[in-house]
Amino acid sequence: MARPVLMWFRDDYRISDNPALHEAVKSGAPILCFVVLDQELPGLRQPGGAARWWLHGSLQSLGHSLEGLDSRLALFHGSTEEIVERIVIATDASAIFWNRRYQEAEIAIDSALKTRLTNRGVDVRSFNGKLLNEPWEIANKSGKPFQIYTPYFRAVMTRGGPQTPLPAPSKLKAGHWPDSLHGAEVTLASLHLEPLEPNWAKGFPAIWKRGEAGAQDSLAAFIDRALHGYAENRERPGIEGTSRLSPHLRFGEISPRQIWHTVTSASAALGGVTGDVEKFLSEVIWREFCYQQLFYNPDLATRSHDSRFAQFHWSTNAANLEAWQRGTTGYPIVDAGMRQLWQTGWMHNRVRMIVASFLVKHLLLDWRDGEAWFWDTLVDADPANNPFGWQWVAGCGLDAAPYYRIFNPVTQGEKFDETGDYVRAFVPEIGRLPNAFIHKPWEASPEILDKAGVRLGVTYPKPIVDHAAARERALHAFQEVRHAK
Repeated sequence: MARPVLMWFRDDYRISDNPALHEAVKSGAPILCFVVLDQELPGLRQPGGAARWWLHGSLQSLGHSLEGLDSRLALFHGSTEEIVERIVIATDASAIFWNRRYQEAEIAIDSALKTRLTNRGVDVRSFNGKLLNEPWEIANKSGKPFQIYTPYFRAVMTRGGPQTPLPAPSKLKAGHWPDSLHGAEVTLASLHLEPLEPNWAKGFPAIWKRGEAGAQDSLAAFIDRALHGYAENRERPGIEGTSRLSPHLRFGEISPRQIWHTVTSASAALGGVTGDVEKFLSEVIWREFCYQQLFYNPDLATRSHDSRFAQFHWSTNAANLEAWQRGTTGYPIVDAGMRQLWQTGWMHNRVRMIVASFLVKHLLLDWRDGEAWFWDTLVDADPANNPFGWQWVAGCGLDAAPYYRIFNPVTQGEKFDETGDYVRAFVPEIGRLPNAFIHKPWEASPEILDKAGVRLGVTYPKPIVDHAAARERALHAFQEVRHAK
């Protein structure tokens, strides 16, 4: 019998436009597909609770897809190096295929495995299945990675569109898993990726369809309802103006190449909505920029890029942090965002910036506290986008927002949620307030509050900080950092 080849899935849980799977099929050999969940790899950031919930559905969906191709997905749990070597030896595989990863610990383990397996005579092949461009492919005129997003964006656009996505295989030549590995395999249920009691994710299935089919449905729905007008509507959290593709991208259920080609092809049919398409593609490229920064700055989630911030005296007020996490700050747009996050595992991007600014600037709490909370509660918690976005808001990262940019949660709410639809959806206890006071209930008269059934400090909290005072305090604190040596 022909020696099999191995297809190792790692956050690329799809069968279409999967370069590693495509090449494994081209080999003509029987294919064995597997996943290793390693919760003990030093330096590897483990997915948070919401991401684990998504991972369960992603693996389940991939397993069903492979069964439809006369194959199956084998799951293993434990030390990555030990398990992969054991699989190679037990199956007598001639080759192993995978798509590349970009966290420092992942790169280290992949490099070590590639050396050891190659020395065993195994053909090891890796591919780019996650990004439009590898982090080292886009460089400035000095051959170094870009430090500013806009020139990076232009450089990517100058290269032109990516290659056409690869088709999904119609069938896989199934290999045989040896009996010696059956005891090492685990079931999806045994991994306990989904919460049991309390089941805080019980409302998620009504909102999200995990898996490759769900990703394609989300993309089609976005093109149908939101691509036209995206450049403007993407800023309004009260309407369905964004793609919501981020968790699908996070787990590789769809590729950026698929998104790029589908959206650009659809734009012609929509009358050439070039401004909307370019704005959307700029968001896809922003993700690429974040991955370039993660590749060259592996401690992105733990160290401020601006070394002056090492001297910053962050607040340790646990009560303020808890109020922010629970959505009880007394600022409706902030509270709506934090409650949306808890109830759905996701938050609108404009509101992410507002709540992040509030935590760092109004409360002077460490950006890493906010990043860690997002990491645990976002279904799209991404090792590149999440910390890079937090450093951007805090003003300590590359191409970061200036220190004096402090979002006013009232004016932000009035500008982007002018009729209060978003706030009313997630902060229903103040939903009967008139539009004029929905973002600043403390300015409503006692008569208006009474008519709306609102008792400040009882049914809805008073603001935990005064905006004007908090702004002045933040400006002073950040100016000190700016002038530090």
